[in-house]
Amino acid sequence: MPFFRSAFIALSKNRLLRHLGERSSLGIKLSSRFVAGVEIEDALRVAEAVNKQGMSVSLDSLGESVTSEAEAHRAAEVYHRLMDAIAERNLNANVSVKLTQLGLLLSNEVAEAIADNLVQHARAVNNFVRIDMEDSSLTQVTLDIVRRLHAKPGLRGAVGTVIQSYLYRSQSDVEQLLADGIRIRLCKGAYKEPPEVAFPKKADVDHNYIRLTCMLLESPIYHGLATHDERMIAEAKSFAIKHGIDAGRFEFQMLYGVRRDLQRQLLREGYNVRVYVPFGHEWYPYFMRRLAERPANVFFLMKNLLRK
Repeated sequence: MPFFRSAFIALSKNRLLRHLGERSSLGIKLSSRFVAGVEIEDALRVAEAVNKQGMSVSLDSLGESVTSEAEAHRAAEVYHRLMDAIAERNLNANVSVKLTQLGLLLSNEVAEAIADNLVQHARAVNNFVRIDMEDSSLTQVTLDIVRRLHAKPGLRGAVGTVIQSYLYRSQSDVEQLLADGIRIRLCKGAYKEPPEVAFPKKADVDHNYIRLTCMLLESPIYHGLATHDERMIAEAKSFAIKHGIDAGRFEFQMLYGVRRDLQRQLLREGYNVRVYVPFGHEWYPYFMRRLAERPANVFFLMKNLLRK
């Protein structure tokens, strides 16, 4: 529903509501459906529980668009602590980070240097850093940084990125990333983009998602298909079966708290499933984007709230 999507994306940028929500017990309670908690230990506890169900995890310390280099280094320190804890507890988990959280809007050089340290750490502890994609104004710089990091000696395979199927440019971006041997998470996209850069119609976004899925599945690189759309999942499964692509060569990725039934079903069918687990005090923008993506989430939350 376009109205709901536009409304919740607009609300995600409202500073007053964000300030009130992130500091209220009601806001934290509502967000708990999609956010693991606010502390590192909350995220690790959820990761362990998800692992016990047979699924892997991608941990995301929420936050974006920091306003100082000191903030960027503090954000990175959370990820360094996460990767050490993952190694110590032998969790099946990696990490996902936005470059604006590492200072991209302050300086490309600052963000790349901090990201470099994270990827170096990931390599040292046999882990992986997923550089998240943000709005289209940052697509090129994000891909440039990921490609430079991946090309550094010893870092090949330790860093990957995200491609959004609603952007016109995504097919050419996938082609370049595959040529470089870079792992991709494919999603539809959660930001409001103008028709000059993104498909305005859902049918076109879906069609492009299927096209890009086929490209990824044909690649020998291990990729992630991030979707809760059963049609997209069915298309991926059908293509893999038709072309003899083993289920272990790729994974489906889903958000924490969304379509748990589908997660378990895919696991029973023998597919790899990774759950994207966000946490942190700055949960409000992420939470509102989840509501924008799927209006059913709003009704689910209201129904459960009224039961209390």
